[in-house]
Amino acid sequence: MQRIPRLGGSESARDSSAVAPAGGPAGGNNADAGGADAKAGAGGGSPDLRVDRRSIIYTGTMRVAVDDVEAAARAAVTTVTGAGGFVGGDERRSGDADARAELTLRVPADRFAGVLEDLAKLGRQQQRSVRTDDVTEETVDLDARIATQRARVESGRKLLARATSIGDLVTLEGEVARREADLASLEAKKRRLADLTALSTITLTLVGPDAGDDEEETGTGFLAGLEGGWKALVASVNVLLTVLGAVLPFAVPLAVVVALLLRLRRRGRVPVAQAAAGGPGAVSEPPPVPAARSAP
Repeated sequence: MQRIPRLGGSESARDSSAVAPAGGPAGGNNADAGGADAKAGAGGGSPDLRVDRRSIIYTGTMRVAVDDVEAAARAAVTTVTGAGGFVGGDERRSGDADARAELTLRVPADRFAGVLEDLAKLGRQQQRSVRTDDVTEETVDLDARIATQRARVESGRKLLARATSIGDLVTLEGEVARREADLASLEAKKRRLADLTALSTITLTLVGPDAGDDEEETGTGFLAGLEGGWKALVASVNVLLTVLGAVLPFAVPLAVVVALLLRLRRRGRVPVAQAAAGGPGAVSEPPPVPAARSAP
């Protein structure tokens, strides 16, 4: 009976060395980089990592003051859906003075800058922040690891099909299951990166016209210092009253016990004081005996 070799270190090494990484960076706007990465894995040179072929995650935040928060929110949703995106989150608060809406918007990466400009025109822009995260190297590394892991899974399946004993069958099934789980994890990471690079995220905050800027709300100067000091004083008084309220139930019984102890202590000192003053109950010493006089 022919024995099927188990998957050990040498078998894994052969699996890894026999596979060349292929694929490209994730994201719809980076699809052309796949051929360059495949050439790199096959020994055709370093991958093409020009700016227009890099995998970049764009994230933006914006705060805009508008006359009508609800109308501006509807206009923002229309702008994003018209650009091929969608609304990932929508939180609104109604009210005449404190109306507010916070929208999480997902837009295609190539429309990111244009959508930001359109959203800024909804009212008076108070704050804008854009952050980029270059994940090109991570994407290329994931492509290579996925290709290698797929080859290892295929090799394990071929050995499993040739198994002739129960021991080999059980061992190979466990090894193949472990390799498939590792492959699924790598592919999930790749899908996550593909989603983040293909669709950028914009967090839009819409406030009423009377809402001040974030910088004004945390301003400096005498009035700002006075307001901060008053808030600190109120907070300190609240803490002191809280502590006093917690201690008071224990303070009253403790005061009663201390008063009783002081009263008993005073009573214990009365006999000693009376003895010192010659009062009732005091013990008097006998008078001294006069010395005998000698005869003249």
